[in-house]
Amino acid sequence: MTAAIIAWVNFAVLVVSALLFLLFYARSARPAALEREIGEVAYHRCARYRSIAAALIFIASANYVVYYFFPLPVGLPRMFPWPWWVSAVAAALIALPSGYLWYRGVRDAGEETMVPKKEHTLYGGVYEKIRHPQAAGELVIWWVMALFLHSPFLALFSFVWVPIFYAVCLVEERDLHIRYGEAYEAYRQRTGFFFPKPGGVR
Repeated sequence: MTAAIIAWVNFAVLVVSALLFLLFYARSARPAALEREIGEVAYHRCARYRSIAAALIFIASANYVVYYFFPLPVGLPRMFPWPWWVSAVAAALIALPSGYLWYRGVRDAGEETMVPKKEHTLYGGVYEKIRHPQAAGELVIWWVMALFLHSPFLALFSFVWVPIFYAVCLVEERDLHIRYGEAYEAYRQRTGFFFPKPGGVR
């Protein structure tokens, strides 16, 4: 298999993985809506969807690494015009806050990060400031990888994840409204989506 074929196959897998992630994570984020159709088994099914979505993220991450060795012949420079260490420093500088934000989101959400549970209450901690810390942190990590791999193409492709993560967060919010009703609407009013709302935390 020639390098060009490997590059195009890798890119196709990356695109398909991103789209399937959108599909499966969106399905995993609506257990309350699904419960209306199939009962409480919906939460178990959504946990399976969440696991599939996590596997797809891993595949997409691997595609980024493969792209470094097999870039597409599309006319873009293979690497940024500055030395690699500049990209590495920039990547580290944005990885620290975004990684910490993602970690705090996982820690404060607890088990429900991967396993939706009907009895779970609204989260505390960092969720008292923003509603989607995990998504906000994870979204930025794609640019961290692109910078560490010193790839202009991957930096541009990473913008694809913005509407994907935004869409799954909207799906999740609709389902949380079903689960928590007016309490969730009050929570939305005092918190930001990806960034803290000025004067919104009490």
